[in-house]
Amino acid sequence: MARVKGAMMSRKRRNKVLKAAKGYWGAKSKHFKMAKQAVMKSGNYAFAGRKMKKRDFRSLWITRISAAAKMNGMNYSTLMHGLKKAGITLNRKMLSEIAIADAQAFTAICEQAKAAL
Repeated sequence: MARVKGAMMSRKRRNKVLKAAKGYWGAKSKHFKMAKQAVMKSGNYAFAGRKMKKRDFRSLWITRISAAAKMNGMNYSTLMHGLKKAGITLNRKMLSEIAIADAQAFTAICEQAKAAL
């Protein structure tokens, strides 16, 4: 029986990795072995980066809400506790958007939170 070397599939696999490594510095974009390692490492960084992005945005929203709450005479934790007691279920992203775009509405929300405490 004839030996199958798989030239086409091997070349396809290598080209896929080299295409992903395009733009990398030096031999990392030219040599398959180095490109493969660099692509694997960059995949790990990308995975971790997607998780970090969520953390970073949440902390940004909390900072914005905290700043707006201080302008209304409350701190962040008191505001969030008051909102929970008042039964207002707005997520942090929407609260921060309201704080930026509509200060009067955020003030009204703060008043409801104060009343619930």
